[in-house]
Formats: sequence, C-alpha cells, structure tokens
Amino acid sequence: MRRCREHISHNRHLRRNCRRLPSETDLKRERDMGEIVVQCEVEHTVDRANANGGLVPASEVRRANVEGIVDTGAVMLMLPQNLVERLGLATCQTVIVAYADERKEERPVAGPVTLRIGDRVTQTQCVIGPPLCEVLIGQLVLEAVDMVADCTNQTLTPRTPDYPLLKMM
Repeated sequence: MRRCREHISHNRHLRRNCRRLPSETDLKRERDMGEIVVQCEVEHTVDRANANGGLVPASEVRRANVEGIVDTGAVMLMLPQNLVERLGLATCQTVIVAYADERKEERPVAGPVTLRIGDRVTQTQCVIGPPLCEVLIGQLVLEAVDMVADCTNQTLTPRTPDYPLLKMM
C-alpha cells in the first residue's frame, strides 16, 4: 500500500497534514493503516563537518529529532519550512513537484542535510514543505540507507543487517 500524503489536494493537505512538530510525549498518535512512522534525526551537514574539523564546538551543530512518515510514493525527503529555517539550511534550487491530483507546484530545495534513521545515515537535499507539515521520507532516502518499507507490518527494515549495500550497476 502506498502512502502518498504529499499527493492530496492543497487545502486538504494543509488541513490534515500540517500540524505542529511532535514532542517526545506525542508519539502515540493514531495512525492510518499501512502508515510507517519512524524516529529520525536531521542535522545540518556543513555544521557537522565544521565541528569534526574543529572549527566550531559540537554543541553548535544544528539538529532535531523528528517523526518521519515513510512515503514510498514520494521521491525525496520533505521537511517543513520551519524546521529547515531552524536548521539553517540554504536553498539551492527549485523543483516542480507533481501531485496525485495532477497539480504541479514549484517548491524550493535546501541542503545539504544529514538524515539518521536508527544506525543508517545519509546526506541528501530536501524539498521544503509548508510550515509545520509532517516530515516525508521518500524513495531516494530509503535506497540510500538500504531500507525496505513493509506497510503491512508498519515497519522499516534494513535490507542488509550490518550496513547499507548499495548497487553500483
């Protein structure tokens, strides 16, 4: 079953999906059948590189722990505008996104951002969503961390147990 939350009409999308960012105690919300929700950490990639190089203290790396919805119908990572601003990510380009209702819309892209799901990590760019929308984890991210969505059991599992196995064909 594909979850395509970003593919809902704009008004319905804002009404249903653009909520406040979840707190630590807000993790037991009722979920739709087949929806996969994972805890993840997003981090400003350049901040981390500067901290690793000794240019800034590690305490100054901008990061956030958030809930992400695995959306196998989405291509990229989508972060809410307020989170992108809090992380200080730079806008680098604009893309046109296509929704299931055949609407098309220009959205800004920001990055680089590091995404950590469990022990899997990837660096990527993100589409900037409306303020307070839910974090969407798209197919490119799943491929990069070598994880498979099991919508029946509402789990995200590694394809290989120890570390990502990336196809280079």
